[in-house]
Amino acid sequence: MKSFFKNVLANIVAIVILCVVFFFFFIIMLVFSAMGSEQSVVVKKNSVLTINLKTNIIDSPTEEQNGLFEISNQNKSILIYDAIEAINKAKTDDNIKGISIEADQLNAGITQIDDLRNAIQDFKKSGKFVYAYGNAVSQSSYYLGSVADQYYLNPSGMIELKGLATEVAFYKDFADKYGIGIEVIRHGKFKSAVEPFLRNDISPENKEQLSTLLNDIWKNTSSRMAASRKIDTAQFRTVVDSLYGMIPDLGLKYKLADKLIQKTEYDQLIKLKLNLKDDEKLNKISLGKYVASYSDDEKSGDKVAVLYASGSINGGDNYNDIHSEKYIKYIKDLQENDKVKAVVFRINSPGGSANASDEILFQLQQLKKKKPLIVSFGDYAASGGYYIAMAADKIYSEPNTLTGSIGVFGVIPYFKDIANKNGIRADIVATNANSQYYSSLNGVTPYGVSLITRSVEGTYKRFVHFVTQNRKQTFEQIDNIGGGRVWSGTRAKQIGLVDDLGTLNDAVKFAAQKAGLKSYAVSSYPKRMTPFEQIFKDLNEDDISARVIKNKIGKANYEILQQVIEERKLQSEVKMEMPYQIKID
Repeated sequence: MKSFFKNVLANIVAIVILCVVFFFFFIIMLVFSAMGSEQSVVVKKNSVLTINLKTNIIDSPTEEQNGLFEISNQNKSILIYDAIEAINKAKTDDNIKGISIEADQLNAGITQIDDLRNAIQDFKKSGKFVYAYGNAVSQSSYYLGSVADQYYLNPSGMIELKGLATEVAFYKDFADKYGIGIEVIRHGKFKSAVEPFLRNDISPENKEQLSTLLNDIWKNTSSRMAASRKIDTAQFRTVVDSLYGMIPDLGLKYKLADKLIQKTEYDQLIKLKLNLKDDEKLNKISLGKYVASYSDDEKSGDKVAVLYASGSINGGDNYNDIHSEKYIKYIKDLQENDKVKAVVFRINSPGGSANASDEILFQLQQLKKKKPLIVSFGDYAASGGYYIAMAADKIYSEPNTLTGSIGVFGVIPYFKDIANKNGIRADIVATNANSQYYSSLNGVTPYGVSLITRSVEGTYKRFVHFVTQNRKQTFEQIDNIGGGRVWSGTRAKQIGLVDDLGTLNDAVKFAAQKAGLKSYAVSSYPKRMTPFEQIFKDLNEDDISARVIKNKIGKANYEILQQVIEERKLQSEVKMEMPYQIKID
């Protein structure tokens, strides 16, 4: 019997050792794979810079999603700043003869596409060609591709050109049916983040702001597509209303495409443009590889720092999204770094925690006392995302940025009815009058509602106060354009919520100018994680599960799922948050 247990124990130990060895071997292979993928790239003569399906444009290093099982993924993310700089460099690079846009689906936000489009438009001034090809083309991809000199479509392809629409999900009947009580306190009739819990349809105020917002964005994008394709505005509207792009022959007839050809024919056409022989190889280089082809070593001397803030605003010190403890540390580091002469704060956020937003704003105000602070808005700068911009010397917005949403709300869920229906009751013993002002089983006391209302109102007044200081307007003026309303960047400029319309690159140039710099390097913060850090940053069960779900149902559907079942939308904390996203897909 002893020998039996010895053998069993020996086998268990052997299995454990084998698993450990295999695990570390697996990790080492992943690390070497990641390191190998980052080897330097040589740009060959007669190369074509290619924007394809593997092009994943992100606003901030914290948006990078590579983890344990994705570290060797070929879809490497590119910062929008680096992408624009690469296109600008390609303009004068003798090895780059043109640009080919071959993305049916584009992984980029609306303002990022705007910036790419502007950079490619400027690239065309060099006299180099820009061609585009598509199969089943999304609206956002066509928005970028339409800037090309020639647009080619597969004979059985389609262009999903349809305009913009939004769909809002409502949970009131669901909550009523299952006995979930929701106490809502908000300031701002346009603060629609709480509407799904209060009603079953879009309020007139929300319908007004959504209609204005969608029409502003569509006017900006559709006019540029029509101009690039040399289509009359009225005719372009007819083409979109009739979904002519869905039928390849009609897409050709109405000038959405120049020719219907196969991809092989498209590549051959580019070879002819480059005067290549049939047996010569067509050298295409992706945007990501082109960025990696030239040295990005930080130069010594004066620097303009770009601090990226992308995602929801929360307390804590996590790397992803905007967590106040982490960002306070970043800001302090930049404040104390003598080589950093100016800071550009790039915001791409729908907001979040009011407390965390206030902490970040305070630290930015301290930074501003020592060096210029310029703010650049990405896709979103709403609620808390707008609040943290109020320390800026100057604010740049993109025309299609969702801006403002100056408003505050609190949502308090409780489950008294559903508990009672299932035979659950709760009684309370307390030492003070309001020891139990809130309970998940009994709800909120009248005094608790009154207290939280005061908190929401006080937070709103504090919000407007900082806006009046930065925008140099009265409380009444800001209150009139506040109330939780979201504006496009174009309108935000008209009503004084931002100083100018411009890109991140424009903000960097202005920051250098304000700091009196003639020669400088641009440094990005937070720093991108190394491949080794990416492997280990999410080795916990919850994060792995979340990644599996996100990969299965898609990012957009996962975000909807988060709204319904995660903590953010149903916390009792006072919030500065925008409830929706606008995409041109």
